[in-house]
Amino acid sequence: MSFSSIVALFTAMVVLAAIPSVSVLAVSTRSATFGFIHGVFTTLGILLGDIIFIIIAIWGLSFLAETMGSLFVLIKYFGGAYLIFLGIGLLRAKSRDVETGEVVQSSLFSSFLTGLLITLGDQKATLFYLGFFPAFVDLSRISWWDTGVIIAIATLAVGSVKLGYALMADRARLLISGRITKGLNIAAGCVMIAVGIFLIIRT
Repeated sequence: MSFSSIVALFTAMVVLAAIPSVSVLAVSTRSATFGFIHGVFTTLGILLGDIIFIIIAIWGLSFLAETMGSLFVLIKYFGGAYLIFLGIGLLRAKSRDVETGEVVQSSLFSSFLTGLLITLGDQKATLFYLGFFPAFVDLSRISWWDTGVIIAIATLAVGSVKLGYALMADRARLLISGRITKGLNIAAGCVMIAVGIFLIIRT
C-alpha cells in the first residue's frame, strides 16, 4: 500500500466510525453507565469483530460467510438476547455503589461481549468490506503485510473514534448527581434492550 492510500483509508474509516450507529450507542451507553473502562472493553470487542470480518473480506473468503450463514444468524439472535438481558439487569439495578471486584470483572467481560456480538451479528459487514477495500488496495495482489497494515489502520481509526465517544459519555456521567443514577440506569437499560431488539429483527 502507498502512503497516500494509507492516509485515504484511515480518513475514510475515521469518518465511517464517527457516524452514529448501534456500536456507537453501545460504547456510549456502557461508558456512561459503568465508566470509561467499560467503554474501552466494548470498543475492544468491536475491534475484534471488525478484524475477523476484515480478514474474511480481504482474503476472498466471502464463501465462508455464506456457508456460515446459519451461524451468523445464531450469533445475531444470541447477541440480541444478551443485550436485552443486560438491559433488564440495568432496569432492575438498585444501586451502582454495591459493585465488588468480582462484579466489575464480570461486567468488563460483558462489555467486551457486547461489542463483539454487535459486530459479529452484522453478517453484511463482510460484503461491505469487500466493496470498500478495492477502492484503496488491489485485493488480487495483497500481501500479509498489507493485511497487517489495514488491520492496524482499522484499529487506530475505529478504536480512537469509539474511545472518543466513550470518554465523552464518561465525562457526562461524572457531571450527573447520585440522585439521577437510577434514572440513568433506566435510560441505559432501555437503550440496551432497544439495541438488542434491533439486532434481532434487522434483516
